[in-house]
Amino acid sequence: MTGDFPSSVLFCCDHNATRSPMAEGLMKKFYGHSAYVQSAGVKNDLEIDGFAVTVCHELGVELQRHRVRSFDDMHQWGDDLSGFDLIVALSPASQRRALDLTRHFHLDVEYWPILDPTGLGETREAKLASYRQARDQIIERMTARFGPPIQGDDHG
Repeated sequence: MTGDFPSSVLFCCDHNATRSPMAEGLMKKFYGHSAYVQSAGVKNDLEIDGFAVTVCHELGVELQRHRVRSFDDMHQWGDDLSGFDLIVALSPASQRRALDLTRHFHLDVEYWPILDPTGLGETREAKLASYRQARDQIIERMTARFGPPIQGDDHG
């Protein structure tokens, strides 16, 4: 499954509050400045998810300052999807939206079926376990696609 390492990657999911910010943060941590990395959602109606912040913090990935944004926000702010080498959709809705928005570009859109941990688990520990599962699925797909994390690099 390993392909060429892209120079720019956009991760997307439904709200840009859980899965795509986790993927953005993990990619930056693992591969440093090897690629320009951003994330977006189909909608931007939520804030960054506290459980996502917690399980990423366990690996030294900081998400507290993440600003949630949608595909529409990106367009309004002048971020052109055609400028990305690769779009990775982490939910079916974001895959549909990414394919629709990029239908006129020669651009790779990959779908990684990542568990949506929101709403799973009754207790705090059960919820954290679901978020860790989603985080670990992202890590598995990421390392399968891009190779092992770059060690000793300044991931800033």
